[in-house]
Amino acid sequence: MKVEIFSDVVCPWCYIGHKRFARAAARHAGEVEVTYRPFELNPTATAEGEPLLEALRRKFGGDVGQMTSRVAAVGAEEGLELHFDRAVSANSFEAHRLIELASRQGLGAPMTERLFAAHFTDGLNIADAEVLAKLAAEVGVSDTGEAGDEVREQLGRARELGITGVPFFLFEGEFGVSGAQPEETFLAALEEVAERTGRRAAPRAR
Repeated sequence: MKVEIFSDVVCPWCYIGHKRFARAAARHAGEVEVTYRPFELNPTATAEGEPLLEALRRKFGGDVGQMTSRVAAVGAEEGLELHFDRAVSANSFEAHRLIELASRQGLGAPMTERLFAAHFTDGLNIADAEVLAKLAAEVGVSDTGEAGDEVREQLGRARELGITGVPFFLFEGEFGVSGAQPEETFLAALEEVAERTGRRAAPRAR
């Protein structure tokens, strides 16, 4: 089954959603082929970046500490370390370009995971060229400088599909699930789509 995941590596709910979906996919009896698609939550963000909490205060106003603490607590339940106090709000286009290149090299999943962790756990600027080069080297991705046009094309496709929030999971190009749903919800969606499309596999041996 083909599943496209539209997300942004600066989105905490995307990070949480990726984790939950991965666990559901591992439990699903059939094979799941994931393609990572770009979405920019803040396309006007600069490459220089700024402290994330400052950007959130400007956007939402007031004290964002309580809001981020709640999200961090949900992330911790999924085994994720979300350090909003050290995260850098920055443009994510180049990170998406790197994910596209990684996907072409069969490394889309680990590259996406590393970028999430770089932003939320390590407090790195994921728009900085040197940072991206180091992260690519860690994962084993060869950055040829290509894939910008593909990212722009997929960003346009997301708009055409009417996607306004992420994460968004598109099953077989037809069935959509929005948000960081619980693992059981993702598993039910996989099984339902498998039933509808005739892609149900034989149950795994226990």
